[in-house]
Amino acid sequence: EDEEEPAGGGSAASQEEKPAIKVGIVTDIGGLNDRSFNQLANEGLERAKSELGVEGQAVTSESNADYVPNLSRLAQQQYDLVIGVGFLMAEAINTVATKFPDTNFAIIDFSQAALKNKPPNVRGLLFKENEAGYLVGYLAALVTKEKGGDMVLSSVGGQKIPPVDAYIAGYQAAAKKVDAGFETLNGYSQDFVDQAKCKEIALNQIAEGSQVVFQVAGQCGLGALDAAKEKGVLGIGVDADQGYLGDHILTSAQKKVDVAVFETAKSVQDGAFAGGEDQIFDLKNDGVGLGKLNADGEPFADQMEEIKQQIIDGEIADIPAEVK
Repeated sequence: EDEEEPAGGGSAASQEEKPAIKVGIVTDIGGLNDRSFNQLANEGLERAKSELGVEGQAVTSESNADYVPNLSRLAQQQYDLVIGVGFLMAEAINTVATKFPDTNFAIIDFSQAALKNKPPNVRGLLFKENEAGYLVGYLAALVTKEKGGDMVLSSVGGQKIPPVDAYIAGYQAAAKKVDAGFETLNGYSQDFVDQAKCKEIALNQIAEGSQVVFQVAGQCGLGALDAAKEKGVLGIGVDADQGYLGDHILTSAQKKVDVAVFETAKSVQDGAFAGGEDQIFDLKNDGVGLGKLNADGEPFADQMEEIKQQIIDGEIADIPAEVK
């Protein structure tokens, strides 16, 4: 009997029998070196390559005009799964998925039901950014209150689109929950790439008294965090854990785009992919979260765990997702 059993049991063998599927991701204009959103999507793809043995390719988009050709090219090359990374690609995904009904598509940050033609071969991958935004806003307010001085917090968004505003709305709501006296400043750079634009907005906010700057602007937002460092105030990272940028990073509002990409690739490999619906990533399923806390945030770690649990349990509900 022993001879028939391959070394290490049957798991390795069954893993090898799984088909080597091809997975492609197309970035939005933020680019792979945004250190947040697109980079995370690529990390999810790399993990699928190493752990699942899928073949994969990440295609970068220099402008909006690249979305349709990039997505189409992967579909023409008979990729088993094509993922559009970002809200800005909704129209392109709708067009290409309608043209290639036999290809599996997924889009990050856009609901399948909201696509113009509702293509049944598309899966929407959505995140409750407002929950992560609420956590970082709550922490920012606690730290600022303890420190004293101006009760002003700020945020810099890339564009006024739902996934950006959900973060900011949660952030502002939490600050006011800690103390109604907090003032929240918010500005949009209209750009996800140019760091100078975000830096300028953040510098203006700091001049108006902001003690914590939350960036929600991809690569552009690195400029806002740079302004915080320069002026000796705290910064909050977005999507990825950006604590490595320095001691001035209080924490980060995490959005686990890497997990979404990996799990979607796995579902296609397992023959379990379902188009025509959305999948929601939130605090409860660890799809969003709070990054590590710096020295300023650490004293409030236990309190933040409690707040997180209250959101998961539904005790803190109705966190806004729209910036008024």
